[in-house]
Amino acid sequence: MRSDREYPAHPLVGVGALVHDREGRVLLIKRKFEPNKGRWSLPGGLLETGETLLEAGRREVKEEVGVEIEVEELFQVSEEIVRDSEGKARFHFVLVDFLASLNPERATIALNEESESFVWSKPEEIKGMDVSENTKRIVEKYLIQSGH
Repeated sequence: MRSDREYPAHPLVGVGALVHDREGRVLLIKRKFEPNKGRWSLPGGLLETGETLLEAGRREVKEEVGVEIEVEELFQVSEEIVRDSEGKARFHFVLVDFLASLNPERATIALNEESESFVWSKPEEIKGMDVSENTKRIVEKYLIQSGH
């Protein structure tokens, strides 16, 4: 894990995407590094200086899973603060997530070094998985809005 993410001087902006297919399944990756090491989450990463949120969302998904996505809309803005035993903010992210689609028959997932594995999951099955809190919130919103 990059040490500049721990105990940051200011909140970091994370950008990701809830990527779904035509059947409404959601693409999840299993994180190799903190925060959320070993948990399932949406593909995403940090916004880079000079990059738009939309550019970052597309780039991060391409870097993490090797595919181009079709961004549909800005879906949710939230935050994640992980405190240490002394109450200090060990991690602090402002999270911007897009809703995006992908045709898995036309795309081959190729994970980078930040992820252990990936899965296409039905949204209603995610409740029983070890997912990050942000992923849980976004998938619940997706379930409500998509009518699944």
